[in-house]
Amino acid sequence: MATASLIKKDPHIADIVNKTVMESYRVLRGQVNGLGYSPDARLMLYMELAGFGSAALIRTFDLRYDLISALVERWRPETHTFHLSCGACTVTLEDVALQLGLPIDGSSVTGVSAIAEPTALCYSLLGASPGDDESNLSGLKFTWLKAKFQHLPDNATEEELMCAA
Repeated sequence: MATASLIKKDPHIADIVNKTVMESYRVLRGQVNGLGYSPDARLMLYMELAGFGSAALIRTFDLRYDLISALVERWRPETHTFHLSCGACTVTLEDVALQLGLPIDGSSVTGVSAIAEPTALCYSLLGASPGDDESNLSGLKFTWLKAKFQHLPDNATEEELMCAA
């Protein structure tokens, strides 16, 4: 009975997925933000070593907003699952790893960290640190990363290539 109350009885957006006339007001519209450029070929060795080689090759993808909308309608925040007519399902870390070919072994990265010198750590890992206007060092702005690493000099050192990767 509890499960039945989670599944809506009204017409579902999935009913319009294969129809020629779309009820566009019920379909979400999204925005895709991608890297926008291919990584420098010199970085691919380091990306492979880090386990991100397959993910680095993803350039573009098509999103079916009607199907995403159908899933959104079936999402139940109280159980963190999609409630479908065949039962409940959720996307797991293993699903993402299989789709993108990413390694998921090792320790997880989660929670709040207490880094004594975040600017020094950023510099040691990336070879540069953003200015105060680019980061509060709880995160880095993608615009700064792109500006810093999109165009590498022809004579980039191995260390610069590792930092960029």
